[in-house]
Amino acid sequence: MSLTTIVIVCLLVAALAALCAYLYLRSNSGKMHFDIGGQTPKASGGNDTSPETGFKTRIHGVGIFCGGVIAALLARLWSMQLVSSDTYTEQAEQNRTRTISTIAPRGRILDRNGAELVTNRSSLTAVAYESVADDDIELQLLANLLGMPVTAVKRKIQDETEGAQSAHTVAVDVSRRVVAFIQEHPDAFSQVSIEQRTQRYYPLGNVAAHLLGYTGTVTSDQLNSTSDDESAISYESGDTVGQAGIEYQYESVLQGVRGEQTVYVDASGNVTGYSTSIDPTSGSDIELTLDASIQQAAESGLAHAIQASKDKGNADCKSGAIVVLDATNGEVLAMASAPQFNPSIFVGGISNDDWEALSSDDSGNPLMNRAVAGQYMSASTIKPIGALAALDHGIATADTGYDCTGYWTGFGDAYGQYCWLHTGHGYMTLQTGITYSCDTVFYEIGKDFYYSSTPEGLQETYRKWGLGTATGIDLPAEGSGRVPDAEWKADYFSSYSDDQRAWQGGDMTNLAIGQGDLLVTPLQMACAYAGIATRGTIWQPHVLKGILARGSSGTISEYACAALHTPSESEDYFDLVRTGLKGVIYEESDSLASHFTNLDVTVAGKTGSGEKTNEAATGWFCAFAPFDDPKYALAAVVEQGGFGATSAMYAVRDTLGGIYDEPDTSTVTMDDSTR
Repeated sequence: MSLTTIVIVCLLVAALAALCAYLYLRSNSGKMHFDIGGQTPKASGGNDTSPETGFKTRIHGVGIFCGGVIAALLARLWSMQLVSSDTYTEQAEQNRTRTISTIAPRGRILDRNGAELVTNRSSLTAVAYESVADDDIELQLLANLLGMPVTAVKRKIQDETEGAQSAHTVAVDVSRRVVAFIQEHPDAFSQVSIEQRTQRYYPLGNVAAHLLGYTGTVTSDQLNSTSDDESAISYESGDTVGQAGIEYQYESVLQGVRGEQTVYVDASGNVTGYSTSIDPTSGSDIELTLDASIQQAAESGLAHAIQASKDKGNADCKSGAIVVLDATNGEVLAMASAPQFNPSIFVGGISNDDWEALSSDDSGNPLMNRAVAGQYMSASTIKPIGALAALDHGIATADTGYDCTGYWTGFGDAYGQYCWLHTGHGYMTLQTGITYSCDTVFYEIGKDFYYSSTPEGLQETYRKWGLGTATGIDLPAEGSGRVPDAEWKADYFSSYSDDQRAWQGGDMTNLAIGQGDLLVTPLQMACAYAGIATRGTIWQPHVLKGILARGSSGTISEYACAALHTPSESEDYFDLVRTGLKGVIYEESDSLASHFTNLDVTVAGKTGSGEKTNEAATGWFCAFAPFDDPKYALAAVVEQGGFGATSAMYAVRDTLGGIYDEPDTSTVTMDDSTR
């Protein structure tokens, strides 16, 4: 008999009892006799205040009250049964069921040729419900089976980031032996099961780790940031989300749609059975512009450059970066940063030991993508753009001559500055000044700008070529660099005296040779050299090529290439600069040329050495190739690597060797005389 039926019967019985009492009193009201001394009472006006009449009144009141209560109860019962029955049925259903989210696999990340860079692999995962934490015997058995401390197992089971009613992850990638034992002993492990889940997998290991990024458990900040945005992905505690690189940048594409599993629970919330379910939908695959083979060549070249610098005695050299762009459309073909890290250590949650190793002071900050976030003095790699600035503003012409004695005193003897070649280059032009990286030529340019009617014309040209502004590449944490000027210096050194804050001639000469306060990223320099290669079109750098349709080989979205900057220059100016850059490779020194004459294509490039006090210089090498029909633009930097020709050059040359399948066969060791 249902509760509703019982309530109805009780109400009817109560109503019947009340009705019987009322009728009984009514029927006996004319048969009652009262002894009043043998005389019949007579009405003589006024109220009847006798005890008998008061008793009847109270009985009637009780009857009316009971009737009202019964009427109210009947009305409420009618409301519950007929009007709100669906609502109460739903509430009752909710009390005995729970909906659990099921994880959706993330989309894959492919290179431009379809090679998998990041995919998913199956993982046998041991999961347990929260009640296991209260069962000491089952907890101990599970810990012994998994080879884990009991405390650790209990902590994982009590972790509710996956939801109170969800089975909590205890161990991933468990062995077949563990699976078989748990399945063969259901009585001992009644609240423990094995689930087949997916984990991020990196088929090529560390390759492109900085660009690809990694995943991790959603943070409280990420949960809060999306809670008020209806268009954003709705995360739940315990979700795996992109935390860096492509995984972070294209989280909305890679993240799938969670499924749902309805389960029955008892009064304590323990799962007692399963009901309906909705399968999760995996995220979309994305295709990158990256070429895995060029990427591997770039990473090997960067490692070679760092080792070559160490062999030169720069023991602290361990960091650097290289970028390879398709100069004709801005596609990133390779992007490497050192030191590297293994993204697999983040799968399933990074351990404290691994995290401390990555974040320690002597780790070299391996999680930083130096190709986009590293900001360095450009050193002499800026000279081609400085030459264009001089030509644009009439500071110099192709025929302007300079006399390099090795020591320049353009601002007076008290402010003399050395050319890197202390013995002097002799007579130089703008073109040979680029080829031989003569500092004196660019000291003169800096001085002439300082005294010209366009004293910040050099900065204007740098900015026109994209320096001092982030490129907007589709990667997080990009640096914008810095092009210093008088206003910046006054603000930056606001606590100094007016004389110290004032823009000086020495600031201009430093700026002209890429030293001092100028900061650029390797990506910005790769873009600038791509613009020289294409004679004035700098394409928006990007790493996304397209988003693939689920279950087919087609794409649902392709990246639309667009020009980022179009610095206008005379064709003659481009000819001068490009010829000067080709001279760097084949004329500056026989040792440098020996590493490029064994390539079938002609290369143009520039070395650079950013000088810092009490440490080895930052080595640079920027290039493009082929010279006559440019396709590739490259920029490499090696921190504390020494001179660019003795460090970063190897990264560029080895990468070109990978592109053209023509490895560097030169055995000539670079010396420090070439910059």
